Amino acid sequence: MKKVIVGMSGGVDSAVSALLLKEQGYEVIGLFMKNWEEADASGVCLASKEYEDVIATCNQLEIPYYSVNFTQEYRDSVFQEFLDAFKEGLTPNPDILCNREIKFKVFLQKALELGGDFLATGHYCRTDGKGRLLKGIDPEKDQSYFLSAVKHEALKRVLFPVGSLYKKEVRTLARKANLPVSDKKDSTGICFIGKRDFKPFLSRFLGYEPGYFETLSGEIVGKHDGVAYYTLGQRKGMGLGGEGDAWYVVGKDLKRNVVIVERGADHPALFSGTLQADTTSWIADLPPQFPLHCQAKIRYRQTEQECVVEQKEQDKLYVRFSQPQRAITPGQTIAFYDGEECLGSARILA
Repeated sequence: MKKVIVGMSGGVDSAVSALLLKEQGYEVIGLFMKNWEEADASGVCLASKEYEDVIATCNQLEIPYYSVNFTQEYRDSVFQEFLDAFKEGLTPNPDILCNREIKFKVFLQKALELGGDFLATGHYCRTDGKGRLLKGIDPEKDQSYFLSAVKHEALKRVLFPVGSLYKKEVRTLARKANLPVSDKKDSTGICFIGKRDFKPFLSRFLGYEPGYFETLSGEIVGKHDGVAYYTLGQRKGMGLGGEGDAWYVVGKDLKRNVVIVERGADHPALFSGTLQADTTSWIADLPPQFPLHCQAKIRYRQTEQECVVEQKEQDKLYVRFSQPQRAITPGQTIAFYDGEECLGSARILA
């Protein structure tokens, strides 16, 4: 009997993953991973609350469970890189870093050390057993974007039981099995921040000086709290008003400590037909043939866009879209697709 270690988060997706694998005849073990030590407003450890749900689920499924602590590895490999990127004026994606460095590296290694033949997670994506990463069946929940930096060798040892299901089907299965998390809300927000206000959180780790909001013509229109707190395309949270269309962030000048803004959601400064990217990670390791005609998206919820990718320098990509893209954000991830298959990703430079 094959043994599968299921990464249990305390949510319904990983719970149903364990349920399905047990029904398929696997020997299933639940494994909870603690990455971040934080308490809520009442002083209760957030990870402890999630682990309680893991315990309740595993008891209901009658499977053994364990807990591992990777808080130090997470701070060293994910959170520090996250902070370093902000210092450079970038807007990083810690969820992609976490999948690359923690969930499908050190967590996978722990699963194998426990004797697992596979690691399973509740991600909405699929793999073909040969290390290819495929989009999840549910277009509203597909999470292949977040796994776009994971290598094929790791994916060969991973199962995604809910990747071939729609979210509503997962909820139905959880209720039929009387799982204690069947109606638990999905987690939202950045992995270690959740729904909390981002600005106060980040201010605990980075010292930023207030500066000015300026237009492209150099007109000062207000004061900002620090360039790290703003991202391209942002509209809310700037305290800028006056008559006319809403203000949007269209750029940042780190050297002068200036956030550049203009009025209007469709201002030309928000759009570009090209971008440059580095820190490229192809899932198959070997780079494709260039020029690469494929699809790509520059944020999680975006529909894939037709583009042509060329490699101008080693590890630096030049991407040309068939249609101009809004708010291309340095530091974010661009993921590349060939139909249903995710080919890999890179970090947006400009």
